[in-house]
Amino acid sequence: MTFNEGARGEAGRVQVQGGGGGSRGSKMAIGGGAGGIIVLILALLFGGDPGSLLGTSTETSSSSSELSSVDDCTGTDANNDVNCRVTLTVGSLDDVWEEQLIKQTGTAYVRPAVRLFSGSVNTGCGQATSEVGPFYCPADQTAYFDTSFFQLLVDRFGSSAGPLAQEYVVAHEFGHHIQNQLGDISRAQADPQGAESGAVRTELQADCYAGVWAHYADTIPDEATGQPFLKTLSQNDIRDALSAASSVGDDRIQQSTSGRVNPEGWTHGSSQQRQLWFAAGYKTGQVSACDTYSARDLNNPAALSK
Repeated sequence: MTFNEGARGEAGRVQVQGGGGGSRGSKMAIGGGAGGIIVLILALLFGGDPGSLLGTSTETSSSSSELSSVDDCTGTDANNDVNCRVTLTVGSLDDVWEEQLIKQTGTAYVRPAVRLFSGSVNTGCGQATSEVGPFYCPADQTAYFDTSFFQLLVDRFGSSAGPLAQEYVVAHEFGHHIQNQLGDISRAQADPQGAESGAVRTELQADCYAGVWAHYADTIPDEATGQPFLKTLSQNDIRDALSAASSVGDDRIQQSTSGRVNPEGWTHGSSQQRQLWFAAGYKTGQVSACDTYSARDLNNPAALSK
């Protein structure tokens, strides 16, 4: 459990398409041709642009386009239900970034939209399916989640099943939104692959921003309740987040799928790097500590060039 039981999510903040999102413990349907689908997941894990990477169109989705919202979620609900967990994590992220982004950068925080879906979804970046995994679309400033992905992290990639592992995923996508606000997100597309690439630096920065959120998540009170969304984070909580970050490192994924590691194909950074940059954000709480683009050594977050 990580949420204060009395915390409440904002009605209508998180939209649900076609009853999407799945239930806690559900598994993603891989089906036939699993190898190609797994490669697709790995290629787009945590922040891809489905339109440009998949070459898909914005034709009608196979899943329902009707939208509802996740309402009436409490902290107790969030500790037991995955859709409510996303909703209250979003509330916590809003509280942290509304305070810290303007304070630290002078940029006022603009809330991204958040949508849960299952099957497929149309976005400002094109059409995407559940196999894409969680992603953020800069064109419509929306973070998209099929929450069955959380179980895939456990079953296929060996991540911890703890709540903060799931909350880290949400915080990482919000990290891409912060990059979009600060004008950095395009650096990934300009330099899309390799151990020192802009893509890797962009993903590691989003990990670091997730750490910044975790630094403040259990201290900044919500205006509606006067208490933080999250209880004081334990070392087990932080280990859960680090486990999730590690499980989607390029080296670990390449080793498990092909038996070898090829840094020239990296798009997200190594397991160690993802943990290090999350930890840098968590320990400092500073946006300036997340300047991956100025880092001389991505294995040492303190080695900034300025």
